[in-house]
Amino acid sequence: MADSTFDIVSKVDKMEAENAVNQARKEVEQRYDFKGVGASVEWSGEKILLKASTDERVKAVLDVVQSKFIKRGISLKSLDSGEPYPSGKEFRIEIGLKNGIDQEHAKKINKLIRDEAPKSVKSQIQGDELRVSSKSRDDLQETIRVLKAADLDVDLQFVNFR
Repeated sequence: MADSTFDIVSKVDKMEAENAVNQARKEVEQRYDFKGVGASVEWSGEKILLKASTDERVKAVLDVVQSKFIKRGISLKSLDSGEPYPSGKEFRIEIGLKNGIDQEHAKKINKLIRDEAPKSVKSQIQGDELRVSSKSRDDLQETIRVLKAADLDVDLQFVNFR
């Protein structure tokens, strides 16, 4: 019998991210505490740009954006938000979306699978994702359980379970 496999990926659904940003923009425009402070949320290329007149206000806008991402089912581990920085008369925060698993995290996940998962499970790095294979589907499900329990800095999805 052929090996069963699945892929480990880290991707953000672009449409869900856009919906979260649009919801955050609407809330920021309507909330009374953001009136007159120049608070805004917008796409700037591949990044999300948050603006406000003070450091505290831009952090409050960041909280709104994060809450909308959580409601849309996007993990905060997929957001790469920087620190507030002054730009003219306003403060800004840029948020990037992490897509793909970088080499450092892929090696950590590979080592975790070798150490903690059942011995029949093999994994290999393929670009920005990992392919995990084994003869036993139960071993693969155990591997998924181990990876979900591990505290990694990457939001993982498990796809193409065959």
